[in-house]
Amino acid sequence: MKKNIFAVCDLEGDYASNFMNYITQKKSVPFEIHAFTTVEKLIAFGQKMPIELLLISGNAMNAKVKELNIGKIIILSEGVHAPELDQYPSVYKYQSSANVVREVMACYGEERTSALAELPILKKTTEILAVYSPLGRCLKTSFALALGQILAKEKGVLFLDLEGRSGFEELLKINGSLQNTPNLTDLLYYVRHGTPNLIFKISSMIRNIQHLDYIPPVINPVDVHEVSSEDWERLLDEIEYRSSYEYMVIDVGNDVDDPIPILNRCSKIYMPVLSDVISAAKITQFENYLKVWDFSQILTKIVKVKPPFHSAANAEDYFNQLVWSELGDYIRDLLRKELE
Repeated sequence: MKKNIFAVCDLEGDYASNFMNYITQKKSVPFEIHAFTTVEKLIAFGQKMPIELLLISGNAMNAKVKELNIGKIIILSEGVHAPELDQYPSVYKYQSSANVVREVMACYGEERTSALAELPILKKTTEILAVYSPLGRCLKTSFALALGQILAKEKGVLFLDLEGRSGFEELLKINGSLQNTPNLTDLLYYVRHGTPNLIFKISSMIRNIQHLDYIPPVINPVDVHEVSSEDWERLLDEIEYRSSYEYMVIDVGNDVDDPIPILNRCSKIYMPVLSDVISAAKITQFENYLKVWDFSQILTKIVKVKPPFHSAANAEDYFNQLVWSELGDYIRDLLRKELE
């Protein structure tokens, strides 16, 4: 089944082209994208095809556009627009394309998802990879971030951090504090309350660093600890079947009350391990647990890894150097061997 249509119309050709190039790369946007640099071409298209979402510059809006079959109109504003356009929500044009997309998806999600039928389930396109270990201080998060960034060089990747205390608020101060940013806590609230078409909420929360899309993680560990198996399933379903990401990389922390439903959904589980006696005993106990409770299928997905140490003087260096560090080389070599 075809996706709904998201049309963008701006008379400034370079802007429309650049925005089109950006948004077509966004794997969380559940629309078929069309860009127009003239109103005439938009109208000709809209007379043949229904448009679910239209983002249009104020100087392009006219009476003929209003007559088209359009589900939702959002004005691409340069700061000031004609009073008759005040009936439509607007987003500011001269900001990053990422911010424009987030604001548009947030606006659309607030007003349209309850009125729409549930989006169709698409063909499975997303491979889910987990990084999990019953051990601590084993470079699990560094491995997960490096894996996500390396895959994101060529593929669409969404990174999901399920650590209760991820440290992202500090690490990502280079992009501004996450304190007042919609994050996984907000998304899990929508999941619990059965919000329809969650993919629009997800799209409005996506951030990006080093080509890697991510949802800002929770700040309070309780927010992941209390999530039910059913809610994790619904969230994974939404991303796996209604986004266009090729990969989802999940850093599964020990604050998750029951990681089994998540691990069971993954095609592969990278498990950082250590060589000392206590660590080996913990790994063996976890494996025995899987066997006793009839989760042996998870054992077949586990790839044990011993990642080399990675450190950096500050957060910006950490992200910039991670992919090309010894840890990055280790992961690239691991991925090459898996393809052989």
